[in-house]
Parts: sequence; C-alpha cells; structure tokens
Amino acid sequence: MSDRLDDLERRIDELRAGVRKAMRARGGAKARVLRAELRSAEHAWDALVSGEQPAKEEPPRLVTVREQVHQGLRLLGAAAQSRLIVAVSAAFFGGTISSSRLTSLRRDEERSFRSSPFGRPYYLCAALTDRLSPARGLLTLSAWPLERRVVGPLSPRVDFLTCAIAVAEQEAGDERADRLLVRMARNIPGAAGGTLGPPHRGRVIEAARAELRVHAERDTRDRAELAQRAVAQLDDAGRLFGAATLGTIKKENAK
Repeated sequence: MSDRLDDLERRIDELRAGVRKAMRARGGAKARVLRAELRSAEHAWDALVSGEQPAKEEPPRLVTVREQVHQGLRLLGAAAQSRLIVAVSAAFFGGTISSSRLTSLRRDEERSFRSSPFGRPYYLCAALTDRLSPARGLLTLSAWPLERRVVGPLSPRVDFLTCAIAVAEQEAGDERADRLLVRMARNIPGAAGGTLGPPHRGRVIEAARAELRVHAERDTRDRAELAQRAVAQLDDAGRLFGAATLGTIKKENAK
C-alpha cells in the first residue's frame, strides 16, 4: 500500500506542476486535460487512504475541432486564415485540426444558426469583405464586434500584425511556437533583427506595434463604414456569414 501511495503522491505533484506550467503558457486545453488526470489521481489517493474501492477513472473529455478553432481565434484576437489557426492550435493548445476541416465547419456553423438562431454561445463565422460577402478562408468569432469582423483594404495587414503581437506575447516554450513566430517576424520590418534563431519577442511586438500605428486610424475608419453598411443591409445571419453571392444563389436555385 505504501508503494502505491508514494507513486500516487509523486504523480499528483507532477500533475500539479504540469497544470501550473500549462496555465502560465495559457495552454487552456492542455491544462483541462491535466486537471482531469489530477482529479482522478487525487480520488485514487483518497480511496486508498480510506480503504475504499477507487472509482473507475474516466478518460479526459476530448476538445472538439470547434473548440480548438475557438481557442485559436481567441488567442489571436483578429480574423485569421485557416492555416494560421491550425498552427496556433498546434503550437499553444496541442491541437490536431486540419485546414480542410475548417471549410466544412464554417458551413456547419451557418446551418446551425439558420436552424436555431443564437442557440449557441458563439459561432465560428466568416469575415465580411467590402461587398459584405464572406471572405474566403478568413474566420472570426460571432462574439466580436462587427467592426472586427469586416475587412477593408488595410485590414489583412492590420489583422496580421495583431496576430503577430498575440503570438509573441505567449510563453509556450514549444518549438512549433518558435517556428511560427519566426515565420511571422520575417514579414514585419525590423522584427527579425537579423538573427537565425527565434526572434526576440519584445522586438517583434515593438516592430508590429510601430507599423500598426501607421495603418490603424485609416483601417478603423474603413471598418466602421463597412460595419454601418452591414447593419443597414444584412439580416442577423448575413452579419455573421455574409451576404449571398451570385454563386450561392445559383447553387440554391439548382437544388
């Protein structure tokens, strides 16, 4: 019995340290899995000490693809392409999603909304172009203000810089996170600093914010105008998933 208690106590200590590390790195998904394992280990310890039969351990709840995308977008804080969401999910949350899965996922979200409007706490939805149509492969969260979900001429650059700052602010300690930051820094003047390895995070943030100051005022004005148009011209579903395009109409008529 004492050997079993010693093993459990070591495992509990390891899991507690793992949870703290995951929380510091903002690894919400990983922390949830570790906490579930920690609870099981603690219950087993209690049962062993009290002489009760330990309950059968339940496997930790798997994080769905939808939740993984939600985590990635919340971390980034701006509209993002599928490949960036996939990279962020893998680097910071241990995600296993693929870009191809996100295309059908957005369609599923729209069908769910149209069948039961506002039935979910959030929806994964399309960014809206200056034509108020869905931007191809560009995802946002319904909980964001409309001004953050529309994209004007400067918005792709502004959103990229916003995402780069969000990535640089994370302390993941993961090679995938370092590689992602290297790729992003190469596209920001002055961010890489001529180094071959991972750039200094503070330097990336400073360089990205400097460029943001150049574009922010004009982009904010453009987005506000687009948001006003969307409110005036689109219904609830359209404000989340975009106005129907000619191609969409032809498909609907062909059914």
